[in-house]
Amino acid sequence: MGRELAADSPRWAEATAALGFDLRRLCFEGPESELMLTANTQPAILAASILALDALTARGVNCDFVAGHSLGEYSALVAAGGLSFADALRTVRARGQFMQEAVPAGAGAMAAVLGLSRDLVAAACTEAQIVGPVQVANLNGPGQTVIAGATAAVQRAAELAKAKGAKRAVLLPVSAPFHSSLLAPAAERLAGVLAGIRFQDLRVPLVTNVDAEPLSAGGEIAGSLVRQVTAPVRWEEIVQRLAKESVTVCVELGPGKVLSGLIRRIAPELTVLNVEDQASLAVTLEALG
Repeated sequence: MGRELAADSPRWAEATAALGFDLRRLCFEGPESELMLTANTQPAILAASILALDALTARGVNCDFVAGHSLGEYSALVAAGGLSFADALRTVRARGQFMQEAVPAGAGAMAAVLGLSRDLVAAACTEAQIVGPVQVANLNGPGQTVIAGATAAVQRAAELAKAKGAKRAVLLPVSAPFHSSLLAPAAERLAGVLAGIRFQDLRVPLVTNVDAEPLSAGGEIAGSLVRQVTAPVRWEEIVQRLAKESVTVCVELGPGKVLSGLIRRIAPELTVLNVEDQASLAVTLEALG
């Protein structure tokens, strides 16, 4: 991650100083088993996203709004000037550790429910709560909702969703039930970390995961990030809000193009671009003129 865009960026030295280990070497050389640990994956993805941002800003490209899906909200805050790169790296590493430690391995799960309305997915979760805690975790787009909670409850909710007409309900290969009440201990520990960070007012508004509303005040950031740990990511509403604010172009930064696909489904009138390597950077710069 990040090799093709900025193998020699000074950001890597900043990351080493912030984290106490060589993130660049881990991203470029692995081992993959270590890179895939949540506490390492989160800072690695954040770093790759900010390197993509740097590639754009170095060429004079700026933004009017920022948004991010779950972890991506931290990259968005760095982009908007509310959080330093170093503080973001340290925070997401701790966040990953707290999330992993909040629920014993195998005790929590997530599942993607496809082709069913959010109301019926929520109803399936409510009915399955007789087995254990389960809730809507990600409202990703039309007909795509992710649920999270105790493993048995998630499995039961998935079965109920299929009985209600879902095309598919697929368990996801994740290490924890993200954005569920089971992560309340992680939220509490994260609050302690965030209390020690000085947030700045944002240069451009962030449309938040938890409210799908623009936020600009530095004093409101920590509370929003704490709530995010156990609350659903309202991605469909975030994209709709951006469109309502007259946004016409969205650029996804960092590895993959999952959000690009979701944005096209939610708001097909928007132009959607991405930057994850030199080829996509060139295409995006040409499209932006």
